[in-house]
Amino acid sequence: MAKPDRLARLDAQREDLETEYRATLIAALEKTANGALGLFDRSSDRRVRTAIAPTIAALTEMGTEIDAMRDRLMLDPFALHRDFFAARGPVSASAPGEQKEARLWLDRLAQEDPAN
Repeated sequence: MAKPDRLARLDAQREDLETEYRATLIAALEKTANGALGLFDRSSDRRVRTAIAPTIAALTEMGTEIDAMRDRLMLDPFALHRDFFAARGPVSASAPGEQKEARLWLDRLAQEDPAN
């Protein structure tokens, strides 16, 4: 197989994985907007962290794989993954709660891609 064919196939795989990442993130954001906590890692409750751990692990694995593909294709790192993980963790007391932040993220993603 010629190198351009391999790169085209890799790029198609990257696009598919980015679509899957986005869908996984949107599903998690919708659950959070409806009251499930933990996605933004603002709670020290181990039960909350344990409940969301599989989703965070899946997003981390997909994000790492996407970034590796993007690196091979000489593209910038996956901004959605970087931005989402930058939004996780402790915040000031005046910051919006997880439910409100999830709604803000859903609005942002809807504006970026009206098809969703």
